[in-house]
Amino acid sequence: MHIILVPGLWLDAASWGDVLPALESAGHRTHPLTMPGVGASAAESADIGIADWVDATVCQIDRLDGDVVLVGHSGGGNVVYGAADARPDRVAHTVFLDTFPPSDGGSISEFPVVDGVVPFPGWDFFDEPDVADLDPRTRADAAARAHPVPARVPTDPIRLSDERRHAIPATIITGTVSAAEIRAIIEAAPPWAAELAALAQLEIIQLGLEGDPTGHWPQFSRPGAVAEAILRAIG
Repeated sequence: MHIILVPGLWLDAASWGDVLPALESAGHRTHPLTMPGVGASAAESADIGIADWVDATVCQIDRLDGDVVLVGHSGGGNVVYGAADARPDRVAHTVFLDTFPPSDGGSISEFPVVDGVVPFPGWDFFDEPDVADLDPRTRADAAARAHPVPARVPTDPIRLSDERRHAIPATIITGTVSAAEIRAIIEAAPPWAAELAALAQLEIIQLGLEGDPTGHWPQFSRPGAVAEAILRAIG
C-alpha cells in the first residue's frame, strides 16, 4: 500500500524519518511530503495557502497507482482531509496523528507572523502536556530542523465539497486527548466536531496511558509506537 505522510506546521518530510522503516519493513511504500513554501521567504511564499498544500497532496495521489493511505500530523490533518475530499475514490484510509478532521471553513490555528512568515514559535509557546514527553535533546534537535511556513497557511479555511469523504475509514492516533474524551466529543457532537461525528468508520488508538503521557509530537518521542499504530489502523 502507498502511504502518503503529511507533516504538521514547521516540519518537512524528514520529520517522519524514524517512523518510515517499520512501515517499509511491513511491505508498504512510503511517501513523506514537504509542503510548498516551507522554509521559504515571505516574497517566495506570500501567495501559498492551505489549498496549495492540499493540491500538492492530491498531485502525489495522482502520481501513484492504486489506493493510498493518507497520514496527517497536527495541521497536516487538515491537508489530508482536504485531499481525501478531493479524491475519495482513491483513499483507502485516513489517519489523523493527534488531530481531528476539520469542518468546511475550518483552519489550523493562529500563530505570530514575523517578517511575513510564521516561524516555529518555540516550545514554550505550547501547553506543557503537548511537550511533556520531549526531552531537552529531542526539543533542541526538532527546533533546529523547524522551518517557517507561509503566513496564510495556518489561518486559511479548508474547503470541503464531497460527502463521500465520510465513508473513508479513518483512525485517530491520539497522544494528548484520551480516547474516552474523543468519544464524549463525538457523543456531544458540537458544531466544530461535525466532521468527526460524521465519519462512518472511526477507530481511536490512544498512544499514552494514565501515568505514561504522550505529547503532540509522538513521531519524535515514540516513533515506533506511531508506526505500530499506523500499521494497526490500516490492517
